[in-house]
Amino acid sequence: MLSAEEQLRILKKNVEELISEEELLERLKSGKPLRIKLGVDPSRPDLHLGHAVVLKKLREFQDLGHVVVLIIGDFTARIGDPSGRSKTRPMLSAEEAKKNAVSYQEQAFKILDRSKTELRFNSEWLEPLNFEDVIRLTAKYTVARMLERDDFEKRYKNGEPISIAEFLYPIAQAYDSVAIKADVEMGGTDQKFNLLVGRKYQEEFGQKPQIVMTMPLIEGTDGTLKMSKSYNNYIALEDVPEDVYGKVMSIPDSLMFKYARLLTDLEVEKAEEDVKNGKLHPMTFKKRLAFEITKWLHDEKSAKKAEEYFVSTFSRKETPKKAQEVEGKNGIKLSQFLKEIGATPSASEAKRLIKQGGVKINNVAIKDPFFVTKFKGGEILRVGKLKFYKIKVV
Repeated sequence: MLSAEEQLRILKKNVEELISEEELLERLKSGKPLRIKLGVDPSRPDLHLGHAVVLKKLREFQDLGHVVVLIIGDFTARIGDPSGRSKTRPMLSAEEAKKNAVSYQEQAFKILDRSKTELRFNSEWLEPLNFEDVIRLTAKYTVARMLERDDFEKRYKNGEPISIAEFLYPIAQAYDSVAIKADVEMGGTDQKFNLLVGRKYQEEFGQKPQIVMTMPLIEGTDGTLKMSKSYNNYIALEDVPEDVYGKVMSIPDSLMFKYARLLTDLEVEKAEEDVKNGKLHPMTFKKRLAFEITKWLHDEKSAKKAEEYFVSTFSRKETPKKAQEVEGKNGIKLSQFLKEIGATPSASEAKRLIKQGGVKINNVAIKDPFFVTKFKGGEILRVGKLKFYKIKVV
């Protein structure tokens, strides 16, 4: 095992906030494997690169000999995390939470070392609590402290409803830290309040307060909003290699160095300087980035195939071999057709994409949102940057 100082140097790289560095160094010096907590609510069944930023840091802890305790919030998912929300998040049923949890953990193990991960479900200790237990827990925290939370404060000032259940969420998450005796808890910057409540509750239960480590949030493929399935700007951990590679290539150049720092071990500083000085073309570095991320989530062979697919399809403008064959319907709006074949989630989304020039037939952009189909057969329909369809007419 490396020295405590060397471990600290590795672990604090790219970290947004560490509370506190001194406490972490002290525990590392003990020589005992630390228990690193990540609590995740399976509110959705799929993970994306935004989650991978935290998972990568957890893997670094594991590689240094520490234990990751991955808590699947099958109980707290039924409350709904209020972080960053302008309104109450819908509660999941126990069945929905369980189904999503199975998918969640399998994706997390694409990055985490399964043999060094303790997998727990917080229903284990939260479901047995009776009403008196809950009251005693709530007595340890004040409404005034709860309203210091940024999203609660804004909603309170704007007259937006805040349910009592949402106040219980950070308390339940804090009790998770007590239950598993966490040394460190990790999360995105939007989780800082919840993580600090965990410190408070551990002290109340006579434990050493956990160290809080937050990682930066990353913007999605649009380059503006944080990566989220809600914004349809995400790169999922379960995306096929061609989609991972293609989506990374679609991010703005201004984001590629941030992605490289947080998601890869590429030498970023020199590359950034070389791009700035004109010694390295941005496209060259972005291809290297796309390859590394695809290899990380899949394997080197898949990454090479994805790169070849991208070069032939987008650089040489060849017809992709994997274009899905669909039966063409004539005399209907193109937007409706795109919805029916599953190219877009809705006709309105299709219209938006058409107006932006994101839909092409035989490489000719269709910009009329009311365009009516008139296929002859054999046309190549391109939707966005990554979806291709070959039209057949019966």
